Amino acid sequence: MRTVFFIILLSLVPVFSFGQLKNGYEIDITIRDLPDSTVFFAYHLGDKQYIKDTIILDRTGHGIVHGQEILPQGIYMIVLPGRKYFELLISSGQHFSIRCTFSDYFNTLKFTGSEENSAFVEYQKKWMSMQQHSATISKRIQNNKQINDSLKVLGSIQKLHEENMKSYLKSVIKENNGNLLATLVKALLPIDIPEFLVPIGLANPDSVKWIMSYNYNKDHFFDNVDLTDERLLRTPILYARLNTFFTTIVIQSPDSINKEIDKIIQKCKVNYKIYQFVSVYLFNHFRESEIMGHDAVMVKLADDIYLSGKADWVTKEFKDDLRKQIDLIRPNLIGKKAENIVMDSYKGIFVSLYDVEKEFTILYFWEPDCGHCKEATPKLKAYYDKSKDYSLEVFAVCTTADKAKWTKYIEDNKLTWINGWDPQRSSHFDFYYNVQSTPTVYILDKNKKIIAKKLSVEEIGPFIDNYRKFFK
Repeated sequence: MRTVFFIILLSLVPVFSFGQLKNGYEIDITIRDLPDSTVFFAYHLGDKQYIKDTIILDRTGHGIVHGQEILPQGIYMIVLPGRKYFELLISSGQHFSIRCTFSDYFNTLKFTGSEENSAFVEYQKKWMSMQQHSATISKRIQNNKQINDSLKVLGSIQKLHEENMKSYLKSVIKENNGNLLATLVKALLPIDIPEFLVPIGLANPDSVKWIMSYNYNKDHFFDNVDLTDERLLRTPILYARLNTFFTTIVIQSPDSINKEIDKIIQKCKVNYKIYQFVSVYLFNHFRESEIMGHDAVMVKLADDIYLSGKADWVTKEFKDDLRKQIDLIRPNLIGKKAENIVMDSYKGIFVSLYDVEKEFTILYFWEPDCGHCKEATPKLKAYYDKSKDYSLEVFAVCTTADKAKWTKYIEDNKLTWINGWDPQRSSHFDFYYNVQSTPTVYILDKNKKIIAKKLSVEEIGPFIDNYRKFFK
């Protein structure tokens, strides 16, 4: 049984069309064992679903949904009681009828006047059966993972079944060439990554093969997706492909991601609606990302699209707020040289961040009364006491103006690292390091380049160990 959650919009997005012979749309629905009931006509938009209309069924289970303007093409749904639903295609022909039973809607679903939807039903049934068989094979592989002979046999069976699944998708595309169903199925078709050969005697052949496969998959991932086709907006497919690509396909470094964003934007910018959708997806995805360094991607998107004036779908207030956010992020991106801060200290002498001559500097913003700081500071002290002889220093900046509490905490807890004091914030540390909460942590290398930010105290030690191992 499939279920779905819906958001009801009070105002609907503008519609677009591809033309048809009859005016508007009219879908005649009969659900024989669902008399005197209410069902909903809904549609996909990205990863969300929205209600388009309400259908009142009479005592025979019959109802009609219609409108004077044609519907934007895509995948729609009839939502039944209990949040059950079945999908249908809204394509060029928007006058047809649907018949089914509520008790077994998937197996009894019949369309009249829409050959494309009839083919869509058959495709769904066949594809679901093939997926179930695939799951059975995967389960058998999992249950026999300790038996090498069985794994070889099952691996061959799995590979053959995957090829059969690809062949079936290709047959559906061919049989429905030119219509919406073919476009949707083609967008789901995985690309075939060739078996790369590397020269004999190469030092790291497996690594070279991996890189070649990675680049091929990355460069051809959207080969089967038409990034100019508006119909994909009213399906979950475009969102899913974008999300897969930017979450699991591309290496999660800002430089790698930004290069791929440029390519995607170039492909879809000829269609305003697709360009808008992709831009909004990318901005929201990287704004919400918790992966360190992804704020650099957000800065790029803000500069290239939103603050440049290309995003005419946002208000001036939105842009003004965004500009303020970006101005706080820009100075402290990973890879940038940290801004120098000079301030008074617990010892009564001025200290400069740039005067620290250590392999690593931990820049730590904290408060004595902060609940999280009370947990984090002792942990940082324990790490510092253990590691300070290994070319490491902590430059701690108290963000409160209560000097008595600050000095008492330092003395009570024997904090021997650099304790900076700037109650007037004349060094602008809060701006340069976007200190909006405490504790906030940055790690700088010997040249004061920012190599990590917003880590928890527990993550500092493992990060520095790995950095020494892989990047020194």
